[in-house]
Amino acid sequence: MLLRKPEKALDWQGREVCCTGCVHRELIHEDRCRQKHVCVQDRSPSRIEEFFKTNPVLANEFLSHPYFEVRVAAAKYADVFRLTALLNDDDESVRWNAALRLPRRFLLRLRDDPHREVRIRIASHLEGEELMPMMSDPDYFVRQIVAQRIGVPQLKFMIDDPDPEVRRAVAQRISGEWLLVLVDDSDPAVCLAVAERLTPTQLLPLRFHPDIRVRYEAAGRVPVSALDVMRKDADPLVRERVEERLVEARNLLEGTHTVVQMKLSNHEERRR
Repeated sequence: MLLRKPEKALDWQGREVCCTGCVHRELIHEDRCRQKHVCVQDRSPSRIEEFFKTNPVLANEFLSHPYFEVRVAAAKYADVFRLTALLNDDDESVRWNAALRLPRRFLLRLRDDPHREVRIRIASHLEGEELMPMMSDPDYFVRQIVAQRIGVPQLKFMIDDPDPEVRRAVAQRISGEWLLVLVDDSDPAVCLAVAERLTPTQLLPLRFHPDIRVRYEAAGRVPVSALDVMRKDADPLVRERVEERLVEARNLLEGTHTVVQMKLSNHEERRR
């Protein structure tokens, strides 16, 4: 049986980690540094993180380290007043971790960050009017998050968004007075989101919508008196839903009629 050679600890440049020449080698004797476990020289993000967790007072010394994972970890433990410079770091993870620890106004500076992942995270943290500049973000997913979090009154400005996923998010939250603007949207998923929020009467025009999902929603909620024209729908699932509702309505009517008859009969018996 062949024994596997022990894995070497490598630094961010692929060289073997050497504790002998490390400026922090004295930490080994204090159990604050251990190769392959707690080491700032190692290329492993978890081992670097452990180093700063164990030695947070050293974080300030590594804010300009050439390896971005070291700067990311150091940003989590460095003095806050040293972090503003990191908002201009070349790496998006460094910028984000710095912004998280700074006062909220610094988050606003990253609304135009060049990296979409940073803007996505920023949009997930901001609220209300803070999000308004991000309504026109070039990335659809950023705008989708904005549509899910921004104040309802501001959603009317996103009705014409070019992406259907964004418009669907708008349709799910926008006020009733603006909801009908989206009822004829070119995307069926948006129309369905609208249909799910309409009243039974407002659903009437959607009985003939080209998308089966929208017609099925209409078949399940329009007034029973308006169902007859849907009995010949092109899709069997819609027709089946229509018949189910008609049967339910008929049974309810017959049940009510039976109860009334029983009450009348009991009343006549008492009069005798």
